[in-house]
Amino acid sequence: MRRFSAEYLEHTRRGMWTDDRGALADLDLPSRRRVLDAGCGTGELTRVLDAETGPDATVVGVDADPELLRVAREETGLPYVVGDATRLPIPDDAVDLAVCQALLINLPDPAAAVRELARVSSGLVAAIEPDNADVTVTSTVGVEERLEREAREAYLRGVDTDVALGDRVREAFAAAGLTDVRTRRYVHEKRVAPPYAEPALTAAARKASGAGLDDHREELIAATSETAYDDLRRRWREMGRAVVNAIGEGEYERAERVPFDVTVGRVD
Repeated sequence: MRRFSAEYLEHTRRGMWTDDRGALADLDLPSRRRVLDAGCGTGELTRVLDAETGPDATVVGVDADPELLRVAREETGLPYVVGDATRLPIPDDAVDLAVCQALLINLPDPAAAVRELARVSSGLVAAIEPDNADVTVTSTVGVEERLEREAREAYLRGVDTDVALGDRVREAFAAAGLTDVRTRRYVHEKRVAPPYAEPALTAAARKASGAGLDDHREELIAATSETAYDDLRRRWREMGRAVVNAIGEGEYERAERVPFDVTVGRVD
């Protein structure tokens, strides 16, 4: 299973589900009483689930990384448990909703996790997974769009899990015996425009230093070569400096759109 830092998760999930939670309708959250968030990371989705369920509901997060759970516990008083999503420390039929967000794309065997979610749930199973092959970026710094696309295409080739599952999530649900499977699409849009908030300034600084690209160094080298990566990183840093300059002049705007497919199935 691929691992991520708390900083990376906070950056990629910032603002998700803040304004529009319509794509979560099939989870029927107000009627849920026992909810599991598998692979919960720092608890971004766990907190949404807790907010949308009734006052008598219990929401529990499970993750294999104790450091991420430490951050999650600092944010709320919700219960979090250390555990592997493919071997959940939860009894059969213990919850009436088992859900994960951006988990299956990071597992070598996502179907095994779906089977575990189905085992522990007596009601619904849900997977909220991004389609990283369909991400789009627009920017007033034109080279940013081209470099983002180049880096994303190389990342998709170099990563060792399927980060663009698409309809294969539905196939895994069907193979696990789940019925009444349905999917809604949610587009997580992140915008940067003046006046610039602190996260936008931090992201620009990470571009200028190459740190943002370094997060995926291993995958990018696997798809290309160290020489090609060094060249991309040089151009990436130049782009980052252009972004920093545009921010200084109050002329920088950027929009990133990441589509998530919310797939829900019923335990038969």
